[in-house]
Order: sequence, then structure tokens, then C-alpha cells
Amino acid sequence: MKTATTLYELAKRLNLSTATVSRALKNHPNIAPATKKRVLELAKELDYEPNAYAVSLRTSSSKELGIIVPSLTGFFYDSFITAVERLCKKEGYSLLIFVSGDSSEAELSSLKVCKQRKVDGIFVSLATNTRDLDYFEKLNAQGIPVIFVDRVPKENIGYKICFEDEKAAKISANYLMDKGKKKILSLFGDNHLSITRQRLKAFTQEFEARGALSNIQVHHALGVQESSEIVKDVLSKSKNYDTIFCMTDEILIGAMKTLQVLGVKIPGDIGVMCMSNGFFPGLYYPEITYVETSGKKLGETALLHMFGILKKEIRENQVKLKSILVEGGSV
Repeated sequence: MKTATTLYELAKRLNLSTATVSRALKNHPNIAPATKKRVLELAKELDYEPNAYAVSLRTSSSKELGIIVPSLTGFFYDSFITAVERLCKKEGYSLLIFVSGDSSEAELSSLKVCKQRKVDGIFVSLATNTRDLDYFEKLNAQGIPVIFVDRVPKENIGYKICFEDEKAAKISANYLMDKGKKKILSLFGDNHLSITRQRLKAFTQEFEARGALSNIQVHHALGVQESSEIVKDVLSKSKNYDTIFCMTDEILIGAMKTLQVLGVKIPGDIGVMCMSNGFFPGLYYPEITYVETSGKKLGETALLHMFGILKKEIRENQVKLKSILVEGGSV
């Protein structure tokens, strides 16, 4: 097996000092152009790559960030990671990406790998069954900042970047009431998650405040298949629903699958509204009305916040992104 070319080998073959070779590779102004050219040509020929571990020891920075998300099945986390990666490249950072599969054990294992790799910081969207946050606190105490994104803990630890979940739910509720909807099948996510509880609480409070709490029937769906089955079951028992509200894109996809199989016309037979990253609503006709929760915006905001933390320019521990209504023709 061929061993990696070292800085020392380059210097020996070029009859230069390792310091000169190192400066040439960094395009230092004090190194003559002819010398730079010789160094770069040999480095390319021998496929030289800097030793990342040695660089991290020298600079106290690994130039790596970790990302741990529950899944990559939806467009939301894909767009979040894409946004983070795009901006990382501009700053010379690379990413370690982990999928917890909504398992706290897998999440903890990924955190330990990040620590072993001496990453500069970690983004985490919590697994559904995560209850113990001690390891996150230890990482923060050890100088590895953890930013919770989207699925954030209710406890006051670490840094949090999320959406105005209560505001998004209120916008949705009031929009449906203003449209005169009287019987709404409301599909929310896992009730163990703070994001679900916050959205559901704000949603129901708005209906209650306007004396219309009886207009909604709430069910919880953990994904596409369960959402599809709930809609099928509920509509088989009653045809009186005038709207289906979906808390996530995954829930929307499941609901739409059943509606299409049943041949339900939108919005003629039933209206549909959701909270969404913004991609999936545009795949349907008519386009689905939604309150935006953008993975791209979350990724951009989270990474800029991380860089601010690493440069010790930011001390704010929570940022909430604004939610906006995007009207389609589905309600």
C-alpha cells in the first residue's frame, strides 16, 4: 500500500527546507515565483495532501464541523445540509454528516466520533427519544459548541436555532379560520418532541381564543405511512371534513397519497394546508398553501452563528427564524 507523501519528502527531493516548501504551498509572498512553481508541480505529481491531524494540532482547529440529523428522507434536512456545506467550503471547512435514525443511542455514538475527530463544532437536530442531555453539556464545557437546530431541547442548554414555531402555528390557525373552515383534520408529529408540542399548543390556543376549538380534530403521525393511514381511516368514517392540516412535509406527502388514491378533489372536496420547507407543496396541482420553514435558511443562519461562536463574536444562545405564509390554491 502506497504511503502518503510528506512535506519532508517534498523538501528532500527539491533540496529545500521544509519551512520553504510549506510557505510555497501557502503562496507566501516571500517565496520566489520559480520556487513556488517547482514546489507546486512536484506536489501535484506526487499527489501531496497536508496532514489534517498535524494542521489541527498546529492551529488548534480541525476545520471540521459535525452534523447529526434524524433522517435524510425529507427535503428539509437535505436542503439544510446543502446550505451548510456550500458556505463551509468557502471558509475551508469540511463536514462530518451522521444520521441518527431517530435513535438516541446512534446520536450519542455520533457525538463521540465528533469528539474523537476534534471537530470545531456540532449541529444537532435531536432524535425523538433523546432525554439525557448531559453529553451535550459536557461538549460545550470542553469548548466544542453544540448548536441545536429545528428539533431543539426545552432545557436552557447550548445554542438553539429554530423557527418561530408558535408563530407559524398561529398563522396557520388564523388563516384557516379566516377562510371559514369548520371541520379540520389536524395532523401533527411526534408528541414527545418539543417542536410538536409548541406548534400544537399555539394552534389549539388560537382556535380556542376565537371560540372554534370544536372545529379541529388532532391526530399524531410519525411519518408518511402513518399519515396516509390516518387520513384513510378518518375519511372512511366521515365525509364532513373540509380541510386537512399537516405539520410537516412528511405528513403532507402521506396525506396527499391517500387523497389521490381516493380521487378527492382539492380544494373542491377538501382543502389542504401545511408547514413546509417549500419544495413539496409546489409538486402538486393546485400548489399547496403553506407556512414556510426553510431548511436552506436554517442552514445558512446556523453556520453563520457557529462561525460567530468560534470567533467569540456571538454570545446569543437562541435565534428564531421568521415564518411566512405562502398561498397556493389548495384551501
